[in-house]
Amino acid sequence: MEQRLTQAELDQRILILKRFRSLLEQQRTKFQQYLKVLEAQESKITEEDAESLLAHSELETEIVANITSLQKVIVPMEALYNKSKAATYNPAEAVPVSRIQSDLKKLQSQVLAQNERNRVLLKSHMESLRQQISEFKNPYRTVSSIYTKTATAGSRIQVNV
Repeated sequence: MEQRLTQAELDQRILILKRFRSLLEQQRTKFQQYLKVLEAQESKITEEDAESLLAHSELETEIVANITSLQKVIVPMEALYNKSKAATYNPAEAVPVSRIQSDLKKLQSQVLAQNERNRVLLKSHMESLRQQISEFKNPYRTVSSIYTKTATAGSRIQVNV
C-alpha cells in the first residue's frame, strides 16, 4: 500500500533535510577549523612560543563553543529529521547526509587524537620546565640579606657638611 504525500508534507521534508544538511556541513567546517588549530598548536608547543600558544588556546575555546552550540541545534534537528522520515522522500538526497555524518565522526576521532597528542606534549613540556625550575640554585639562599656579603669592621659614617 503506497502512501501519497501532499505537496506541503513533501516541502516540509525537503526543508528539514536541507536545514539538517546545512547544519552538519557547518559542524564539519568547524571541526576542520578546530583540527587545523590543534595542529598549529602542536607546532607552537614544540617551538615553546607561549604567546602564540595562548592565542591558539583562545581560538580553540571559541571554536569548541561554536561546535557545542551547533550540536545543541543538530540533536533536535536530527530527531525531527528521523521522525519526519525526510530521508525517504528521495534516497539520492539522503546519501549526502549520511556521508556528512560519517565525515563528522571521522573528524571527531581525528580531533580527539590530535587533542590527546597535544595534551601529552604539553604534559611532557611542563614536566621538563618543572625539572629545570627545581635545578635552579639560589645563591642567596643562606644569606639573610643580599647586601651583606662580609662582615664590616667599621660601624660609623662621617658626613662633612
